[in-house]
Amino acid sequence: MKSSSLGGLVYSTETGRMCPACRQPLAQCACKAQAKAAPVGDGVVRVSRQTKGRGGKSVTVVKGLPLDAMALALLGKQLRTQCGSGGTVKDGVIEVQGDHVDTILAALAKLGHQPKKAGG
Repeated sequence: MKSSSLGGLVYSTETGRMCPACRQPLAQCACKAQAKAAPVGDGVVRVSRQTKGRGGKSVTVVKGLPLDAMALALLGKQLRTQCGSGGTVKDGVIEVQGDHVDTILAALAKLGHQPKKAGG
């Protein structure tokens, strides 16, 4: 197996560490800027309740918000506070512990989003 098929140049004595994706020096790498610029989500905000894989406990899930990671974290904090429960934000999805679909639908509509109730 050739070493070039393993990912290419990782470090150069001339420029330092290299980005494995674009093969540019890390100081000139544009990969992270492009990843941050593209908001996660398809624009259709879906709010649903899930219990699968959580030991029977229900979680309200908000998907499809066209926000960057920082704005998504702030919105997640705001929704958790409004519902009075815990939760998390991961992979562009806000999870709030408990069944708070109606509360979150109303809060998102008030903030200018157009949420849809998904699932049963």
